[in-house]
Amino acid sequence: MSDGVSKLRIDKWLWHARFFKTRSLAAKIVSGGHVRVNGNRIAKPAVTVGPGDVLTFAQANDVRVIRVLALGERRGPAPEARTLYDDLDPPKPREAQPQAPKYEGGGRPTKRERRKLDETRTLPLE
Repeated sequence: MSDGVSKLRIDKWLWHARFFKTRSLAAKIVSGGHVRVNGNRIAKPAVTVGPGDVLTFAQANDVRVIRVLALGERRGPAPEARTLYDDLDPPKPREAQPQAPKYEGGGRPTKRERRKLDETRTLPLE
């Protein structure tokens, strides 16, 4: 940072680097004990990180391993945030989930499917 500070709170840095949408969410993840700094588990969002530190944390369904390259002065746009870290283990692309058919006995039929069902049904007294 410009004022000579070489460390920054981990919750603030995770927020600046856009790993979490809000700073309070980043603090909650850190407080839950789900973050490691240089292999040591931490549980307080006031722990400071600096350039060269390696962070390991869970994000969504992935485990992220990143190295802090810079601290950043603000929470800027995504391209700026990507310059703050080096991704040591990039997340693998997710496999496409098979899409269930719209209506095959599960869920509610659409209006068009309902009309087709009504056409095929016979009245019980016929």
